[in-house]
Amino acid sequence: MANEEWGIPRAEAIPKEGYLELVEGRYGPVFPRTPACHGFTIIAKTLPGVEDEIRAHGKRLEKAVKDDPHVLAPLQLHYLRWVLFHIGGDTYFMYQGIFDTDFDKYTEDAAALFADTGIDTIFEKLEGFPADWKTNTPAFVAFVRAHQCPSFLEYGEYPYVTAAEIKKALEVKSAFSEMLDRMG
Repeated sequence: MANEEWGIPRAEAIPKEGYLELVEGRYGPVFPRTPACHGFTIIAKTLPGVEDEIRAHGKRLEKAVKDDPHVLAPLQLHYLRWVLFHIGGDTYFMYQGIFDTDFDKYTEDAAALFADTGIDTIFEKLEGFPADWKTNTPAFVAFVRAHQCPSFLEYGEYPYVTAAEIKKALEVKSAFSEMLDRMG
């Protein structure tokens, strides 16, 4: 990395609107790249009685990644977290993702990936999700945008570093360790 900025932890407060400067993307405002890279948090009410199906879908995704560790590679994910929680008698789903592409590209890539692999999206279990999402990317993106809860603070211990850069650094570390082991 030419920019040594990654070595200085950084926090960034984000205005209520979810962006620092209004820049229009293909589907609305472009959310900023922050010290934690790009990401979003989606919160939506689940369809009634689907909690077990959502948990089973998590197992299917786990198996898909086990069978092909690179199945989600097009999404350029750092982390993904799914949470189910209850408010009153209703169940809600929270999807948190940190990734390297912008919001529009991530959602377009996700729609294509799930349609192409047959994994499908867990969003099908959420109220208001478009049934035609496989052929209607704008509707998929509109749902995600409507349920996006922008963060107001993001922190990066190693700010602005991509997943590819992290993997490359770990490969160099491994090769260097192996070389030192052979010397000793």
